[in-house]
Amino acid sequence: MDNKNTLGIQYMQEGKYEEAVKCFHEAIETNPNDPVGYINFGNVLSAVGEEEKAIRFFKKALELDEEAATAYYGLGSLYYNRQQFAQAKDMFEKAVQKGLDDGDVFFMLGMSLIFLEEPRLALPYLQRASELNENDVEALFQLGLCFAQLEFVDEAMRCFEKTIALDDQHADAYYNLGVAYAYKDHAEKALQLFTKALSIQPDHLLAGHGKKLMERTLGN
Repeated sequence: MDNKNTLGIQYMQEGKYEEAVKCFHEAIETNPNDPVGYINFGNVLSAVGEEEKAIRFFKKALELDEEAATAYYGLGSLYYNRQQFAQAKDMFEKAVQKGLDDGDVFFMLGMSLIFLEEPRLALPYLQRASELNENDVEALFQLGLCFAQLEFVDEAMRCFEKTIALDDQHADAYYNLGVAYAYKDHAEKALQLFTKALSIQPDHLLAGHGKKLMERTLGN
């Protein structure tokens, strides 16, 4: 029975969505009371952009088992994509409550709270995400932005430095590190960082603006 789900997941990872759909369909027919088939079906529908149908399958999984953490995560991701961040936050919180201990769910919960303009609430989830996925560039960068928003400048700088260590082409990390140095009155260092951001992304408007400001500051 479960080999259909396993095979379907394999097909999904290979981008063979039609084959995956067949496998999950058979899994559901064989065992209609097992939520796993519905969750997998929901995931494949999400992947191909069939959002309304995906929501129905995740909800069906939760009717069968309200402890199914990955169904809450699937719903949360769909609401997040639709920019329904309050609903997304609720679903990701449920997923965590039901035992999903995964960097991605903490990251998504943190980002939902950022979009809801709750950086203080987002902070611990983004910290947890970057603890669980130490090499997740985006989690580290967003944690840095969150620290910066809360005016924890030293912590923010450490995050941006780590981001750059993992991805030396991350223009936004150089730019934000430059902002932090400018805030601390290190105009020369800030200028270097803004220049570096522009060398990676010549149309980085904020870095261009920052560079002009630092040049003016140093010129005086």
